Amino acid sequence: MLSRSTNDAAHSTNTPAPTPRLRRFAPLALGLGVVLGAATLTGAMTAPALADAGQEAAAMVAASSMVTTGDGIGNPQTLSEIAGDAESALAEARTTLRDATAIQAEVAAAGLDLGAASTVIDTTDLAAYIDRLDESAVLPPLMLPPLSEETAAETARVTILVTGLQERLAAAQAQRAAEQAAAAAQRAAEEAAAQAQREADAAAAALANANTVDGAKATAQQRASAEYGWGSDQFSCLVSLWNKESGWNYQAYNSGSGATGIPQALPGSKMASAGSDWQSSASTQISWGLRYIASVYGTPCSAWGHSQSTGWY
Repeated sequence: MLSRSTNDAAHSTNTPAPTPRLRRFAPLALGLGVVLGAATLTGAMTAPALADAGQEAAAMVAASSMVTTGDGIGNPQTLSEIAGDAESALAEARTTLRDATAIQAEVAAAGLDLGAASTVIDTTDLAAYIDRLDESAVLPPLMLPPLSEETAAETARVTILVTGLQERLAAAQAQRAAEQAAAAAQRAAEEAAAQAQREADAAAAALANANTVDGAKATAQQRASAEYGWGSDQFSCLVSLWNKESGWNYQAYNSGSGATGIPQALPGSKMASAGSDWQSSASTQISWGLRYIASVYGTPCSAWGHSQSTGWY
């Protein structure tokens, strides 16, 4: 048979101790204390009012420890989750506000026509939501979920406007780049055509100058010296020779023999070996004539001597 002390010990071991009433209702007491504390500041409360305040305090305490989300199925959120959602909504809102400000400044700086739609993004409400969430530390927890949702919705609205404006600006910039490229290509083509025309004009002028008597003599003297090393004495003989043959006229033609051009090539088509333009270019005729003299007579003076003795060369 166990002693009383032994029975008491066994009883204390197998039977769980009752939960202290004060600990179980501590949140309620805290909430009630807050209400009662407020009552001391505003005046005495009636008994029914005090009872209602107690019930309100209990509801506040219960809500402050676990809040229902807005998903419609009653999933609870902790206070830390609520705070995290608010911080996330605030961060996204700030980023979107910066984006909206930046794109509007970029549009203004670009000075492009983006069409009839407005290029102004109204961020008044978004800025107001940001200001309210900035004060989340002093707001009741129950106010944060709906405020976060409203902020997220306004952020989404402004984000759509920002994206649309960015796309319109990009399209306008692409169009301007294409127009500038086309204009540059047009200018390049016009410059190339103008350069080609200048070169053609210069060539025509050079040809016209070379086809004159003085031009033909200048061409012949330069080539005789540069290509064959003939000095002024040889050039003097060349002048006499071709004065007699054609008068330095590139269009000279002997109807009796068919001799053609300044050097009086027979037939004239021989000069095609110096250039296909032999019929219209004194320069080409001179090139052929100098080569002929060098290969057959060695020097212009030898060719001139033969011409004087025979009447031809």
